[in-house]
Amino acid sequence: MKKGSDIQKLFEAAEEEGTLSPEALAALAAIDIGAQIQAGLGVGVDDVQASEVVLVTIMPDDSGSIRFSGNADAVREGHNAVVEALASSKQKDSILAHTRYLNGFVLYPYRPVAEAERMNTKNYDPLLGTPLYDQTVVLLGTVIAKTQEFAQSGVPVRSVTLILTDGADEGSCKSKASDVRALVRDMLASEQHIVAAMGIDDGRTPFRDVFRAMGIEDRWILTPRSDAGEIRRAFRMFSQSAMRASQHAGFSRAAAGGFLG
Repeated sequence: MKKGSDIQKLFEAAEEEGTLSPEALAALAAIDIGAQIQAGLGVGVDDVQASEVVLVTIMPDDSGSIRFSGNADAVREGHNAVVEALASSKQKDSILAHTRYLNGFVLYPYRPVAEAERMNTKNYDPLLGTPLYDQTVVLLGTVIAKTQEFAQSGVPVRSVTLILTDGADEGSCKSKASDVRALVRDMLASEQHIVAAMGIDDGRTPFRDVFRAMGIEDRWILTPRSDAGEIRRAFRMFSQSAMRASQHAGFSRAAAGGFLG
C-alpha cells in the first residue's frame, strides 16, 4: 500500500514528464492525498500480468435524490451490467476496475474486472449529498496515480472513467469546477484517457453546462431522463464505449467517437 508521500511522488513525476500541469497538481494538493486516493489504488503493478492495462473507473451518485427519484435499482443494475460485460470480454485479463461512490465510499479498489464487487441493496443505499467537485478530483487523482504507477513500470495504460450524478454540486469544500477541468484537460491531452459523465435529469440541472465547466467533452456526456429504462440504456452505451476502448488499437478511435462513435 502506498503512503501519501509515495502518491505525491507519482504526481510530481507526472509533472516532470509534462503530463500533469502545475494547475492540476495544485488541485490535487487541496485534497487528502494520503488517505482518499490510497483507498482506491488496489492491486499492485507487479501482481498484474497483462502486457497492457485499461483502467475502468465508475463513480455512481449515492445522494438521497437517487433514492427519492426511485432510481437506486437502475443505478445498481447499470453498474453491474458494465462489470459483467467487461468481465466476459476477450480483453478481461487486461482490465482493472474501480468503483467509488460520489460521497467517497470505495466499493472496491482497482482489481481485475472479473473480481469486481457488484452493487446491491446492502452496499448501496443512496442517502447522502452531492460533493461533485471534491470527489471528482479524488476520483481523477486516483486514475492519474494508478496510470503513473503502471507507466513508471513500462506497462502501457489507458483509462475510461464515468462520473454519474442526478444533481449539481452541493457540499464541495475544497474543489471547484475549474479544478476538475484542469485535471480533465491534462488527462485528455495525454491521449490516454476518456472521461465521461452521466447526468440523470432532475428537471432543473443543466447537466451539459455543468459537465462542460468540468472540462468534459460534449461527445462524452449522457443526459438520460429519470427513467429506469433510459438509465440502463445510458449505462449500456458506456459499457460499449469501454469495450471498444479496451480493444487493442481501438482506444484512439473510441476516444474520438464518443458515445456514438
